[in-house]
Amino acid sequence: MRNFGPDLLGKRVSIRLFDNQGGYRDLLGTYIAEFTIENRSGEVITFNPKDVFVWKEVLERDSSE
Repeated sequence: MRNFGPDLLGKRVSIRLFDNQGGYRDLLGTYIAEFTIENRSGEVITFNPKDVFVWKEVLERDSSE
């Protein structure tokens, strides 16, 4: 798995984090700084990379579909 790095800045990502109370929580937004995303409502969320279970870059849909 690729690490979070400068090549992801400005890209949309989905991140699944281990939750402190068991289970998981998901984040979806634009990667704006190291371990920080901005969701669609403009909320800036910083996460601990040690809590990441899995993540991926979310590709934009082709508008012709």
